Amino acid sequence: MKKVVSSPLAPAPIGPYSQGIRSGNMVFLSGQIAIDPKSGDLLMDDIEIETHRVMKNIEALLKSEGLGFQHIVKSSIFLSDMGLFLEMNKVYGSYFNELPPARETVAVAGLPKGVNVEISVIAIAT
Repeated sequence: MKKVVSSPLAPAPIGPYSQGIRSGNMVFLSGQIAIDPKSGDLLMDDIEIETHRVMKNIEALLKSEGLGFQHIVKSSIFLSDMGLFLEMNKVYGSYFNELPPARETVAVAGLPKGVNVEISVIAIAT
């Protein structure tokens, strides 16, 4: 059985997909980019601002299921350029107090709306 995960505090999908899906105790969140859910604007002033917005979007979706960053077991990070890794990683790491999740970070040829970072996560409700 699966249930759609959604929150008005995260950007609405820009295609035929859900913000997330919950199946049992597993929550799969679609890739988040730096769209401000209130204004619909992309926040791309720099990679740190962009990464914070992505993480806030993830947080809103996790909270809609009663979860937090401590429940994330796997992250996938997509960057437009590995030269952005250090700044992105500093911001990303600030959201995990202990036991950070498994993850991969890859550079890709392009991301939706020309953003520099997209992050998807898998969380487990305990």
